[in-house]
Amino acid sequence: MNEPNHSKQRKIARVLFDEYHSESWSISEARALEIQPKNPANSSYQIAAAALFDRDFILERNIQDSLHRTLLSRTDVLVLPHPCDPKWEKTTSGNPPRLSASEMADVQEFVRMGGGLIVISEYEHDKYGDNLNDLLVKFGLEIENTTVSDPTACLHENPTWFFGEAVVDEQCGGVAHRVNKACFYRAATCKASGDAHIAWRTSERADPACAGLIGLAKYGKGRVALITDSSLFGDKHIHEFDHLQLWLNLMYWCALPAFQPRLEPGQHTEAVVQLSQISRSEPWLSLKSAVNELRHLQNPDGSVETAHHKEAGRLVQSILAGISGLKESLTHQGDYLNQLPLDFQGWIKSGFQKPDFGKSLTAFNPQVGRKNHIEHLFVMPLYTPNASKDTRFEALLIRVPWPDWLAELERTAYKNDKFVPGNFVDFTDGYQSECAVLFPETISLKEKPTNHFSMIFCDREAKRLQSYSRKAVSEVHLALHPQLECFLSFLPVIHDAIALWDLIHDRSHALGELPFDPFMIRQRAPFWMYALEELRVDLRSFCEATRLAREGFPFAHYITYAILFDRIFRFPITGTRVRNYDALGGQLLFSFLHQQDVLIWSDSRLTVQWELLPAAVDRLREEIAALYKHGTDFSRVSFWIAAHDLISTHVKPNVASRWKQDSRAVSDESDPKKWIDLVHDDEFPLGSFHSHLLRRLSS
Repeated sequence: MNEPNHSKQRKIARVLFDEYHSESWSISEARALEIQPKNPANSSYQIAAAALFDRDFILERNIQDSLHRTLLSRTDVLVLPHPCDPKWEKTTSGNPPRLSASEMADVQEFVRMGGGLIVISEYEHDKYGDNLNDLLVKFGLEIENTTVSDPTACLHENPTWFFGEAVVDEQCGGVAHRVNKACFYRAATCKASGDAHIAWRTSERADPACAGLIGLAKYGKGRVALITDSSLFGDKHIHEFDHLQLWLNLMYWCALPAFQPRLEPGQHTEAVVQLSQISRSEPWLSLKSAVNELRHLQNPDGSVETAHHKEAGRLVQSILAGISGLKESLTHQGDYLNQLPLDFQGWIKSGFQKPDFGKSLTAFNPQVGRKNHIEHLFVMPLYTPNASKDTRFEALLIRVPWPDWLAELERTAYKNDKFVPGNFVDFTDGYQSECAVLFPETISLKEKPTNHFSMIFCDREAKRLQSYSRKAVSEVHLALHPQLECFLSFLPVIHDAIALWDLIHDRSHALGELPFDPFMIRQRAPFWMYALEELRVDLRSFCEATRLAREGFPFAHYITYAILFDRIFRFPITGTRVRNYDALGGQLLFSFLHQQDVLIWSDSRLTVQWELLPAAVDRLREEIAALYKHGTDFSRVSFWIAAHDLISTHVKPNVASRWKQDSRAVSDESDPKKWIDLVHDDEFPLGSFHSHLLRRLSS
């Protein structure tokens, strides 16, 4: 992974580290070296800052200004890393460590309006000369003038280097997520009152016992975290134990308001697509209107009855006029926009029979010249998957999301000349549906399509993922850790995760042991074979995302959340139960993880053992890979049977199934298609978990 990719991913929250008020820590490696030339790690938060920069955060230092309202208006999270009188420690500046009355008022108002605040202090707090307690009192938090000692749970036999204990409850917002151990190096204690609470504390054997070490508070729309040991996240110690994970949890918890939509009065809660000039132009609006009218005149095969030919001809002329009016704005589509009128004229000459737009399809190449935010016009007769098998004209305005980091990954790791992600700008009535794809195979043609592009609409997939996940999480009482809560709150980041997921997913169809056409487009098989293939490539996508995150591209971790939640929540309970292969893939993943105790459903509450999830997903991937390997040596029917048996170990088949082991009706494979007809429409019914979830979400 090239280093520049980190900075090119989308950034959401702006973090301001204050170094104006004589703080003892700097996020600048150079400044830390100036403060302590012999031991800069004792004054550096550079690693902590870099971890944020590699993720969703923009970083700034405040080195020359007071914390006034204008400065804070450009900030989402403010960090005060141990303001200190220079007589006690070497600091970032010679300014007083105390905030002025106006600064204190502005910071408190900043939090009330949705800002995040992280205050970091030290043991024997009173001697440092700051007035942080005057700031914190408004939030129900207070730093105590103490030094913790715990000889029963300490490091290197030093009782002031001790291990704290997480307070695990719903009030703590998941800040203990994947934090099994945290060592505090000479910490003070803190108190919480009112709506504030303690998230980390000393042990029962410490002095003082069961005292607060990290306090959290919500105030107005904002959030505050108080940390009583500054060395915990300094360069010297942040990679010890689970300190880095704790730092990230606290930052995401404080930054959550920045990930939530900030709506003006009357604004819709869905992410609003930035309108293009094209979408507001008269040629597009006229074209869109004409296509919507033409759709009502078409028969299921796309033809038009003789009685409607005159009206159809008029509408086609309006469409052609719209296409002509858009040419100047879409010069990169010149070949396609020149061919469309010829295919329309051919349709008119045929007497409006079943349309054939093969030449236009050949000229439509959104996969060529992929560029971030480039727009395409698409006008074709097609059926819309998941909506209707009838052929109707559609008109779409599509914007391609192709950020630099995604382009780099496609070029270096997941080469796929056919892949192109899309976001809707505007569309005609047929796409007022669940359809989130555009494939050549759906276009009305006389011959086989030229399979040269594959488009997934990331914005539609993202909205569905967000909507279903939020509803399901609420129903099953799943506790979200801070980063996951931020992810599910911010649609643009979900868009980006879907784009990368689809890139890896699409490429994965052509990799591994492949006993059949990987995309399964030109063959007939029992629907569970399609389920296994889709799940196979998603499990590979999950494992690839885990690897990418581990090797230096943390954003990829979001794909694992998207795959898990889409598969276990949305897929099993959407769509018809008639041979629904996507549903079955989700059922299989849920059942496998549930049986492995990675998903725990107890007391009407779902828990995810996040630390066990990657290994469990890899085990299921290996099971399917082994099946595929053996399938290369099997006949088709034998392979289908083996696949049915694998799924049946995790998802029980229908009691009426004629494919299950004890009642298998398959006795001759000379005509495989005959046995496909024996597949029950609901071969693998929903388990009680999903049946219950479906009822709750449908009510």
